[in-house]
Amino acid sequence: MKSPVALLSSALLLAMSSSVFAASSVDLAVKGLITPSACAPSLSGDVDYGKISARDLNIDSLTWLERKTVQLSVNCDAATLFAIHPVDNRAGSAAYGDAFGLGVINGTQKLGAYRLVFSRPVAETPSTLITMHKDGNQWFRLFDDDEVAPNDRVALGSRIDGSWAPHPIKDAIVDVTLLTSIGPARDLTLISEVAIDGSATFEVQYL
Repeated sequence: MKSPVALLSSALLLAMSSSVFAASSVDLAVKGLITPSACAPSLSGDVDYGKISARDLNIDSLTWLERKTVQLSVNCDAATLFAIHPVDNRAGSAAYGDAFGLGVINGTQKLGAYRLVFSRPVAETPSTLITMHKDGNQWFRLFDDDEVAPNDRVALGSRIDGSWAPHPIKDAIVDVTLLTSIGPARDLTLISEVAIDGSATFEVQYL
């Protein structure tokens, strides 16, 4: 017959072994939500600055181009919680700051950059434009002159209990204005024609 001390030691060893085995695995939860509503974004057109003479570019500073505005429409099957997520398809080519790029010329030279300004939201529900920064978790009001950086999110919402939050929208139209500039000419080799090659995707993210 085993002594109480031996039985206690065996129980402790068994508990320790079980703890070790339990810590050697972890569960993966796969979650999500299928929504019956679908939203389709569309733009009123592309932005074309035409031909710009290299002689008209500033040598030592940015050359700001004419502001251009397009309309972004989002049409949903039913009122839906969503945000617009602008993605820079020329990531890494912006000539300055947290902006959208205009592509690279001559292999390594960053041609310029542009930023986006969202304004004048129109929807079936009175709405205010709000934004969430790409690394944030809180919504803020988006004012008319506030610039939106790549991977930020923009939504139509309202202020409830002191906090801004998106609300369901079926159909919305928003003005998107481009603030575009070409880098200092001293940093660019412009002995032949080069293309302004900006590209961004506006994704609808369901919230």
